[in-house]
Amino acid sequence: MTGFLYFIVIIIANTIGAVSGMGGGVLIKPMLDFIGAHSVAAISFYSATAVLTMSIVSTARQLKSGQQLDWQVVGWVSSGAVFGGIIGNTAFDFLLSYFRNDAVVQLIQIVLTILTLLFAFFYTKYHWRGFHLQSVIWYLLCGLVLGFLASLLGIGGGPINVSLLMLLFGLPIKEATVYSICTIFFSQLAKIMSMVLGTGLHQYDLSMLWFIIPAAILGGLLGAKASRVLSAERVTVIFQLVILLVLIINIYNGIQLL
Repeated sequence: MTGFLYFIVIIIANTIGAVSGMGGGVLIKPMLDFIGAHSVAAISFYSATAVLTMSIVSTARQLKSGQQLDWQVVGWVSSGAVFGGIIGNTAFDFLLSYFRNDAVVQLIQIVLTILTLLFAFFYTKYHWRGFHLQSVIWYLLCGLVLGFLASLLGIGGGPINVSLLMLLFGLPIKEATVYSICTIFFSQLAKIMSMVLGTGLHQYDLSMLWFIIPAAILGGLLGAKASRVLSAERVTVIFQLVILLVLIINIYNGIQLL
């Protein structure tokens, strides 16, 4: 039953995540928290696996459809995201060992997620002007911040990816979503590699991957197809609606922990 629930959640979340550039984890993480069948560490691993799978499928489909990317931007932002993902996973492990209480770590994740959601919502709502930065240093710093938050919060990328890319580099939302998904791939790859080399995967129920990976593939395919069809205005509306939905879920989960 739990596997079936995860399957449904991940298909829906990854479809929306691929369209909006959020990566799916921003929905997967709070929904799996809400189901409450696994520990915070296991949920973080399942979310990272689902989002990594989706990012591979979605990026491949976008490139196959003729989507043009500036590979210098992808390379530098993704390099920063790899280091950020490693640092974020280290911080996550530190919080787990320091507090020795899943509920406290989950509450920290929820508060930080809510703050990033509010930033993303207000940015797209009030159309703050982008800076059009082009320095390699800014690409690296942007990737570092995005990779760190994605890994620490267990959300794979989330709305801050798209918003920060738009703000710093002046990208239109549909272009920012594609760069966001590329960045998510590298940050989640770094996170999973850190898990494998650090604590290992023996503590997780790996049989859940039989539900998680196929659902992530389907979500990535559906999301990439929808992204090509929808206008920038529709993508913005979906982006904002998802933010509001995830805010409600996170606030509910936070209240339940208090």
